[in-house]
Amino acid sequence: MNDGTVEVIDLRKIESESHLCPICMEYHNVATVEVEDEEAFKGEEVVFQAIYVYCSNIDEYLETEDMIRRNSRAMKDAYREKVGLLTSREIMAIREKYGVSQKDLAAILDWGRATITRYETHQVQDRAHDDVLRKIDRDPKWFLDMLERARPRLTDKAYASYVRKAKAHYRLDKNRYLVDTIGAIYATIDEQSYTGNVQLNLDKVVEMINYLASRVSSLHKVKLMKLFWYSDALHFKRTGKAISGLAYIAMSMGAVPEGHSHIMLLDGIVFDEVEYDDNTAYRFRVAPGFETRELTGSELAAMDTVIAELGGLNAQEISARMHAEEAYQRTERGKHISFELVKSLSIS
Repeated sequence: MNDGTVEVIDLRKIESESHLCPICMEYHNVATVEVEDEEAFKGEEVVFQAIYVYCSNIDEYLETEDMIRRNSRAMKDAYREKVGLLTSREIMAIREKYGVSQKDLAAILDWGRATITRYETHQVQDRAHDDVLRKIDRDPKWFLDMLERARPRLTDKAYASYVRKAKAHYRLDKNRYLVDTIGAIYATIDEQSYTGNVQLNLDKVVEMINYLASRVSSLHKVKLMKLFWYSDALHFKRTGKAISGLAYIAMSMGAVPEGHSHIMLLDGIVFDEVEYDDNTAYRFRVAPGFETRELTGSELAAMDTVIAELGGLNAQEISARMHAEEAYQRTERGKHISFELVKSLSIS
């Protein structure tokens, strides 16, 4: 119980009703108030909102047992926020995101049975456990891996439920994962001449694919990649800047964008898998509701020129055309093609 001495920084009355006051032991209107309180915890001064019973007769405050627990949690959450740890409410939200019980989440993480319960009520987690909880929140794929490892410790019904929720979040976050992965790949490319003096713009990449698909019939992946390089190269030749910010590697069949396998899976890109003999090909089509919003007039003009000159050729014919380009010939196979070499591009 509080001894009645509370340093009031700010006070707000929550409710008031007439009953036997537990402080002065007389009948009168007894208020429940919210007080901005200050306390030291683990060497840190923290300010938090505390709840007390207030007796106006003798100007004293008291905490009920429930208030003691609530105020302790509020003080520790204020400490968590100050030092950069998840609050009890945020931990609870992560668990509820996947519909996991406190006991099962502890089992999935191979922690003590009551660990999550303590973190949601009265105990402040350490930094290592906080990092694990944050990773679960932002990475449903990792949580799925943890679920598989913990499967023997869960009931079949609980496991199925948790997997279903985690997969739903994974599907929602898939595009973010792809963007992060592609961004990580391009973070290692320091030379601007490899990206055409512009930053990678995945919104433009998605628009370029749809724009090409809307104007080139039977657009397959190999042909798409060649038209991409020619579009970027022609715009660089005309303006000193590429369109997409993609970097291209000189491969045996011609230029291939760095990270192409991830790029084709981005939201807003639609393709069909087509079986040819023993091989699978990818044929791109326009996404429903596609509009050009990011591409500029000069960028669209460069793409239109490339489409007019190369759009009617098949992949082998475009590859042969590319093999004759100086930029391709002067680049070692498996290395990035410098845009500084496209000044002699065969298209003007």
